[in-house]
Amino acid sequence: MVYEFHLKTAREQFYNITKDVKTAVQKSGVRDGLCVVFCPHTTAGITINENADPDVVQDMLLGLDQAFPDRAAFRHAEGNSAAHLKASCIGSSAHVLVENGAPLLGTWQGIYFCEFDGPRTRTFYVKVL
Repeated sequence: MVYEFHLKTAREQFYNITKDVKTAVQKSGVRDGLCVVFCPHTTAGITINENADPDVVQDMLLGLDQAFPDRAAFRHAEGNSAAHLKASCIGSSAHVLVENGAPLLGTWQGIYFCEFDGPRTRTFYVKVL
């Protein structure tokens, strides 16, 4: 079964969706398997990273801005080429092992929806196998 989630986003931010993923895994009834978290947008992504210190998220956003600055030379008419580059770098999905009915994450790990072109109403999907 595929579980669908929606969130309203700000201009550029990471949203901790770990609880949503855990809920989907629990509802699925799968005890041992694989969980896929997928973002169907070209200017947003999914990543797994530290969830203990909020400065990590801010540092990641700063680093992505420095790696992929907005440039006058970009030709994409919507003016969001930097968001497309960031999304491609982060990726559109994450895979998490499921063990004993829960996502198998490290002590400090969380699952994040990464918005690079908000504000928007976004969707992400969770499939548990």
